[in-house]
Amino acid sequence: MGPPLPRSLRSKRLSPATLSPLTTTLLLLTSALTLTLRASVASAAPGDPDYADALAKTILFLEGQRSGPLDPATTRVTWRNDSGLQDGAKNSVDLVGGYYDAGDNVKFGFPMAYTVTVLSWVVVEYGRQLDIQGQLGHTLDAIKWGSDFLLKAHTAPNELWGQVGDGNSDHSCWQRPEDMTTDRTAYKIDATHPGSDLAGETAAAMAAASMAFAGQDTAYSNLLLTHAKQLFSFADTYKGMYSDVITNVQNFYRSWSGYQDELAWAASWLYKATGNASYVNYLVTKDGTLKASTERLSEFSWDNKYGGVHVLMSKFLLSGTNPAGSSTLLGSYKQGAEYYVCNNMPGHSAPRLPRTPAGHLYIPGRGVNNQYIVNMAFLCSVYADYLAGAGQTLTCGSTVFKPADIVAEVKAQVDYILGKNPLNMSYVVGFTANYPRRIHHRGASVVSFNVDPRPIACGASFTYLYVDAPNPNVHIGAVVGGPKGDGTDSYSDVRNSYEYGEPTTYNNPGLVGALARLLVGALPPGPRPRPPRPLPLPPPARLHPPLLRPAPRLLHPRPHRHRFQT
Repeated sequence: MGPPLPRSLRSKRLSPATLSPLTTTLLLLTSALTLTLRASVASAAPGDPDYADALAKTILFLEGQRSGPLDPATTRVTWRNDSGLQDGAKNSVDLVGGYYDAGDNVKFGFPMAYTVTVLSWVVVEYGRQLDIQGQLGHTLDAIKWGSDFLLKAHTAPNELWGQVGDGNSDHSCWQRPEDMTTDRTAYKIDATHPGSDLAGETAAAMAAASMAFAGQDTAYSNLLLTHAKQLFSFADTYKGMYSDVITNVQNFYRSWSGYQDELAWAASWLYKATGNASYVNYLVTKDGTLKASTERLSEFSWDNKYGGVHVLMSKFLLSGTNPAGSSTLLGSYKQGAEYYVCNNMPGHSAPRLPRTPAGHLYIPGRGVNNQYIVNMAFLCSVYADYLAGAGQTLTCGSTVFKPADIVAEVKAQVDYILGKNPLNMSYVVGFTANYPRRIHHRGASVVSFNVDPRPIACGASFTYLYVDAPNPNVHIGAVVGGPKGDGTDSYSDVRNSYEYGEPTTYNNPGLVGALARLLVGALPPGPRPRPPRPLPLPPPARLHPPLLRPAPRLLHPRPHRHRFQT
């Protein structure tokens, strides 16, 4: 199973004694239903990976990506410490907090917002499953760490700060975040310098998070929804690409798909959060420019949201709750959702993605292939449940798949990532005994600040990149990008292999959702109890730093390792 979580830290659930009689009764009924469902869920088979352990660890990873002040009483990642405490000060704005996107120390707002959106969607769909596993509270904490930052970054109705730090400067050093010396300039969009993709994705994140917190914190949920509406209006009124404004993001997180998908994505989430038919009418009347109804995709990612739009909105058609006048559009969205799901299903004549000899899906020519596969696992799980709720099946070419067939394919892909592959390699760090030890991550590869707080100068920092020893800090739950997206089942555990060895915040939410679904199965809608606050944690464990040899400083600005233009 890899490094265990302390027993007291594995769950965040309320004691039954603190619940109302009605809630207690509902939980008992849920538990009984869960036992029945588990008997028919594929995850119950002997010899399967420990999905519960994997779920806890994939959620924990996000705590290791946090920027800002870390409370030692609640921080579970003991090798991390405070960082970025002056973020925004150069620009006279408070931008402390949020997440570092990957193995570097820049806070990119675009992928951060996407991470919040998808993780919130996981709670919306599978919040009860997460609670049964004791992980709902930790998941909500992870969402709130991101959404709190996004609220800070939205400083006026038509003003949004989209980045803290400079990617090119950051890539000239290999420093841990606690004592980084790289540039921390902040960058924003506004009415005269618009960014519809960034504002639209942030609107989607706020709307989705408002739903995640709707039964937990009404005031916070309402605040998020207010910001979501303002941001959507900003994105739609002042159109443009944010990378044309924040130009140094172009080598990292330029939205190659344009901004129309983010506008459709934001409108979809606002409709789901509010039930206001004007957002569906927006999708209907603007479809000629949004192009959502004609997109047929093989990916859902931080860049391209159309697959998410199709799956999310198809539920309203499948459940018969769509507003008047939207059936034609939502019917095309359902077709798009089924094209996406069919792309990931085996053994049929319709278009589908290639597979490695061991059956792992991959998108040719892309780095960080696992990000697409975990998103597939989540979206296919969700769509399978939508189909099951409507009593429908999926037809791919001449082959008919039941919802259970879709979930079985999800399980196969998740199992591969968790170690059922020719290398017996888990691509989730800290899960099982065989996992990548040299992930491309500054904080994990540099001696912990809590062990040796002496500053590490930029010029000396690349020693830690090139040393062959395993990382001194195990970044539990990190989902790396491998295996290589070349049609093989190979992987190289080399720290400088950023295409396959770098974790990102957006690699994890989809896997969280798929694991929650596999563990508990589909559950009928019902209330979720309010999660408790985090438990006190033991003091940090001391780690021994590696023996290092001098290495040359490397300047390596490059196209971003998470997306290649095709």
